[in-house]
Amino acid sequence: MQQLSPADLRVLMIEPSAMQRRWITNELTESGIHMIDNATNEHEALDYLAHCAPDLVISSLYLPDGTATDLLAKIRANPSQETLPFILISSESKREQLEVFKQSGVVAILPKPFSQDQLLVAITSTIDILSEDELDLELYDVDTLRVLVVDDSKLARKVITRVLGNLGIQHIDQAEDGAQAINLLKEREFDLIVTDYNMPEVNGVELAEHVRDSETHSHIPVLMVTSEANDAHLSHVAQSGVNAITDKPFEPNTVKQLLASILDGR
Repeated sequence: MQQLSPADLRVLMIEPSAMQRRWITNELTESGIHMIDNATNEHEALDYLAHCAPDLVISSLYLPDGTATDLLAKIRANPSQETLPFILISSESKREQLEVFKQSGVVAILPKPFSQDQLLVAITSTIDILSEDELDLELYDVDTLRVLVVDDSKLARKVITRVLGNLGIQHIDQAEDGAQAINLLKEREFDLIVTDYNMPEVNGVELAEHVRDSETHSHIPVLMVTSEANDAHLSHVAQSGVNAITDKPFEPNTVKQLLASILDGR
């Protein structure tokens, strides 16, 4: 399959400020994107999405008639748009304000202002989400690889599942939290677990510890996806026996490299 390029992408940009729209348009153009449609508020954006199907939505956090939080919830509520790539641009730095975006499977959260390098990483991640690029493994047949995705966010599970599917992984089961995952492990065999950290009942660390303490499942590699980034947290996660850790939002190519590493030991 031919790889997509930035020039193939149609982008809907939602930005109320004319000055900011010009700046973002210039940055997108420099990155190779030329098909750019504009909306200045939530109403215009939803009207556009009702009639058109962009490849990527880029939005400011605060809009005249709402916020990107509300807009993203409405987009994700539409089954045909629930995995539509979404990039947030915001000067907001409070964790609680950004957590909802991390948990909903956005491609990237860019600061305002952002650098061209940061934008290029986000665009590359968008292309990776939209493209099929089968994972090449030596020790496993990707067509028969059995993966368990564990996340209390349905939207996050859908995005992760889409990324895994683009890598050629066809056999994917889902669990809403660690407790449900443990029950599935009693019923089925898996070659890989991809889990969130923050979950009710049994969190990702507790799930990883359960796997490592099990005579039956201790061999299963665990990839943890987490929005927590402080060193103390990551050290605690590492001690639970996970094989690799990646951030939310994650870069699909990073996930691909991590899977090759933990499954084939590369």
